[in-house]
Amino acid sequence: MPRFAANLSMLFTEVDFLDRFERAANAGFEAVEFQFPYAYTVTEIKQRLDATGLQVVLHNLPAGDWDAGERGIACDPNRVDEFRAGVANAVTYACALGVPQLNCLAGKVCAGIDPVVLRHTFVENLRFAAAALSDANIRLLIEPINCFDIPGFYLNRTDEVLSILDEVGAPNAFVQYDIYHAQRTEGELAATLQMQLHRIGHIQLADNPGRNEPGTGEINYPFLFAHLDRIGYGGWIGCEYKPAGNTEAGLGWLEKWMTQ
Repeated sequence: MPRFAANLSMLFTEVDFLDRFERAANAGFEAVEFQFPYAYTVTEIKQRLDATGLQVVLHNLPAGDWDAGERGIACDPNRVDEFRAGVANAVTYACALGVPQLNCLAGKVCAGIDPVVLRHTFVENLRFAAAALSDANIRLLIEPINCFDIPGFYLNRTDEVLSILDEVGAPNAFVQYDIYHAQRTEGELAATLQMQLHRIGHIQLADNPGRNEPGTGEINYPFLFAHLDRIGYGGWIGCEYKPAGNTEAGLGWLEKWMTQ
């Protein structure tokens, strides 16, 4: 049966971030994920985890100035030191909060930089991150993102991530497969999930169009959930979608899966 984690950066946004933990637990979730913990102390977040019994299954490495539109710095040759300092900070949070995997956002293509330099920078940064995370028994994830939501993002397709992972050569580095992004970019959801399951460390979801909850768009989620069971996916599925209305009001799609 699929296991679902609430993405607190997208769900329950009517309240302050720290109050979203209780809302997620009250809605029946046993796990959460979020983009970044760094605006809060480890103690503040751990208090909410202890109070709710939730576990954190994923957060991102620091990704630059998010509010200014940055979406990662891992491919930027001018910010290698900043990236590597961010890895250390992320590992500190992950170890304290029991987070088993961290996602690395590649970032947008840097204007005027040779593509060879971009790839070399990204690969070397990933090797550094994978080694640091391996020492802490944490998995590294790399995510392709569709070019419609984030124009200019460095990685758009699953095969691009696999090529990078082949070059990085780290046994603890995997694909973060977001069904919504994959649908917008490449389709072939069931086939890709089955063929690359051994290289997929985490799955996220949203429907398309709109990036709202399952059942609001074109993706056949009941089929995909059953498919993931058949092929043996045992990880969490992050609910990284924008609720069409109130978060709780839009959780009807989840009820039958939580009660199985």
